[in-house]
Amino acid sequence: METKSATLKNSTITYVDEGEGEPIVLLHGFCGSSAYWTEVIPVMSKNYRVIAPDLPGHEGSTTALKNYSISDIAEMIKEFLDKFNLDKVTMFGHSLGGYITLAFAERYSATLNGFSLVHSTAFPDSEEAKKGRSANMEKVKHEGIKTLIDGLVPKLFSPNHLEEQYVEAAKQIGYRTPPEGAIHTLSAMRDRPDRNSVLESTILPVLLIAGEQDQIIPAEKTFSVSKENIKQTVIKDSGHMSMYENSSELIAAIKDFMENM
Repeated sequence: METKSATLKNSTITYVDEGEGEPIVLLHGFCGSSAYWTEVIPVMSKNYRVIAPDLPGHEGSTTALKNYSISDIAEMIKEFLDKFNLDKVTMFGHSLGGYITLAFAERYSATLNGFSLVHSTAFPDSEEAKKGRSANMEKVKHEGIKTLIDGLVPKLFSPNHLEEQYVEAAKQIGYRTPPEGAIHTLSAMRDRPDRNSVLESTILPVLLIAGEQDQIIPAEKTFSVSKENIKQTVIKDSGHMSMYENSSELIAAIKDFMENM
């Protein structure tokens, strides 16, 4: 997949843009990149235009902003998408990408056909989780990004999958996260507000996806709001990384959502 680059006011975004048709935007998780979607993009781009950016502070995407919030990242994604002159998109956000998707939907619902949270939640961090984010910020400052990734990545996968080669692939992607980007993003995640009101008020089609064995965000945290326009899907035999652990079932869920919105 060819990587391209877009220059924004305060940022440079690297991204993948494949296929033609109705546009889908894929936002990856913390210390990930567009490469997280390697199994998804080739399949979905047969019928849709798939745009997958590296989030600011990740992989090849940079920003001059400091201490940015989840809302600030959503603003950068909006500026990025404006470059494409698209009327509307459908946005799928994995974990951190889901936090950004909710912030985007809060401000720019008129530019969405629908949206999805993939192993993500509308809830804010608990006090314990906030302490963990702060501790990880210090870890990156003093020990570097590799120590963080080596501790984080195994927790993302189901215990049944820890010997799989994609666990190492996720580590290699994580190692390429600039330390400063990881620190700023940890702060943004720690300080994000409760956005269950976005799910409660939206009239857009919504797809909530949880992993059957997710150790990071359990299904009850993902399925926080039940409404007629919100579909809830559990990916079997998957932890927090169904795009690796069970990509065929994730792709089927995405296809079904796109076809029945």
